[in-house]
Amino acid sequence: MDNYRPYIAEALGTFALIFVGAGAVCADHVLRQNGGAGLGLLGISIAVGLVVATMVYALGYISGCHINPAATVAFWVTNRIEANKAVFFIASQLVGAVAGGYLLGILFPQAIASVHLGVTSLGKGVTLSQGILMEFIITFLLVLVIFATAVDQRSPRGFAGLAIGIVMLIGVMVGGPITGGSMNPARAFGPAVASGFFVNHLVYWVGPILGGIAAGLLYDNAFAENRKR
Repeated sequence: MDNYRPYIAEALGTFALIFVGAGAVCADHVLRQNGGAGLGLLGISIAVGLVVATMVYALGYISGCHINPAATVAFWVTNRIEANKAVFFIASQLVGAVAGGYLLGILFPQAIASVHLGVTSLGKGVTLSQGILMEFIITFLLVLVIFATAVDQRSPRGFAGLAIGIVMLIGVMVGGPITGGSMNPARAFGPAVASGFFVNHLVYWVGPILGGIAAGLLYDNAFAENRKR
């Protein structure tokens, strides 16, 4: 059982991210349909930031709480995780994301056709290249913070979850109008599978993974204590 704990943790953490993050979009839609004010971009951003911070504190000591294929790939290219383990991490994340998406479909059936269960999508008039660039930048910042606070042993202990949650909140705030602020292929994948909405889906794999790799390599070579000189 000990061998499977990291994978279970990754699935649960990603499930929570989808259920709360995409769920906040669904809840916002339902509230507006019923004449309410809705959560708005700020409310959705706070929900995402808080659930990520909570999962980092709750599960970080078990798996590192990547809950993001882009982060896992960054760990792999910097030799912080073995290739086979990285594959199982990503598979676990996608399973958790899909489970979260389908559960939202049960709870918010009215949000399937309308907001596609909270799947991240490009804003009106946004091109594929603009979407990829935005996802690259905000994921770059996310992974940079992960490496600086959760990986680097010189950082103050106990602040990683807070810092990662804040950068997620900021990423959704800034990226929301452009791409929905995914920063995570699993964040787009889970609701997309459950709703059948895959329009411009490639944006949410290419941008975050390239951004994560760039951040990991930069930190490893420029800032890490054991960098090559």
